Amino acid sequence: MAAAAEGVPETHREEPVRDDAAVETAEEAKEPAEADITELCRDMFSKMATYLTGELTATSEDYKLLENMNKLTSLKYLEMKDIAINISRNLKDLNQKYAGLQPYLDQINVIEEQVAALEQAAYKLDAYSKKLAKYKKLEKR
Repeated sequence: MAAAAEGVPETHREEPVRDDAAVETAEEAKEPAEADITELCRDMFSKMATYLTGELTATSEDYKLLENMNKLTSLKYLEMKDIAINISRNLKDLNQKYAGLQPYLDQINVIEEQVAALEQAAYKLDAYSKKLAKYKKLEKR
C-alpha cells in the first residue's frame, strides 16, 4: 500500500516469477592445450607473414611500375627537347636565309614599282598615239 500511496500501480509492485529452465548458467572457459595454442600462433604468424609479403610485393611492383613510367616519360621529354632544338636551329637558319634574301626582295619590290610606272606610261602613250591617229585622219581630209 505504501507504493500505491507513492503513485506506483499495484501491478508493478509484484515481483516477476522466475523460470529456472529459462536461465542459463555460466560455464567455465576451458583453455586449449598448450600445444594447440603454439600451433595456432605459428599458423597465424605464417599467414600474417604471407599476407604482409603479398602487400609488400604489391607495393614494390607499384613502385617499379612508377619507375618505368618515369623513365619512359623522361625519354619522351628528351626526344621532345631534341625536336625543339632542331626546330629552333632550322628557324634560325631560315631567318638567316631570309635576311640574306632581303636585299633581293627589296630589289624585286623596286622593279615591281618601276614596271607599274612603265605600264601606266605605256597606257598613256597608247592613248596619246590613238589621239594622234585620229588627228592625222582629220588632217588628211
